[in-house]
Amino acid sequence: MRRRPTPRAVLFDMDGLMLDTEPIYRQAGLRAADELGFALTDDIYFQLVGRTQVDSERLLLETFGLGFPLDEFRTRWPRYWHAHVREHGIAHKPGLLELIDEIRRSGLLAAVATSSDLGQARVTLAAGGLADVFDIVVTGDQVPNGKPAPDIYLLAARRVGVEPSACVALEDSDNGLMAAVDAGTTALMVPDMKPPSAPAARAAYRVLDSLHDAREVIAELLES
Repeated sequence: MRRRPTPRAVLFDMDGLMLDTEPIYRQAGLRAADELGFALTDDIYFQLVGRTQVDSERLLLETFGLGFPLDEFRTRWPRYWHAHVREHGIAHKPGLLELIDEIRRSGLLAAVATSSDLGQARVTLAAGGLADVFDIVVTGDQVPNGKPAPDIYLLAARRVGVEPSACVALEDSDNGLMAAVDAGTTALMVPDMKPPSAPAARAAYRVLDSLHDAREVIAELLES
């Protein structure tokens, strides 16, 4: 087996990987859709996870038809999301701060590669106390194609000045995992609200229980 390059950078997804935001998005989306007379089931919602807003909205129209009131949905769900965050904040996923500390001690670069647009990413990172933590933040509105296309990870690697093969990518969703794999990174999956699909589980370098485990795997890669 060809030896993997020693990691020089770690590329983080944001929602559901570092920050426990997916339940907030889910509840906001379900509430908005229900008020408009549409049932946003988990089967539909999980297809949206990891995608850009543009791609998610396209999928909603394909699912519900052109009669789906997209403009009103686009207005309602962020209102509920922001209200929840103002009241409750955003929790870190277990092991996040320890992982970030270890990455810094190891001299690795750290970047965010999220499907959220830049404005939403800034709000989310700030609410999670991570506004000034990362060297680079790459968002879904900065690339032609969102996850599961590899564009976000290719751009993140380019901006930190590291070949994708020398990057470790951390993802929680099937769409994000496949994007990271197709970009050529060493892709670790820490599932959030649903288990990985069979193709995602096969494609991942490792499927892990938490970011604590990710810290151990990155340490192994640095020593190999």
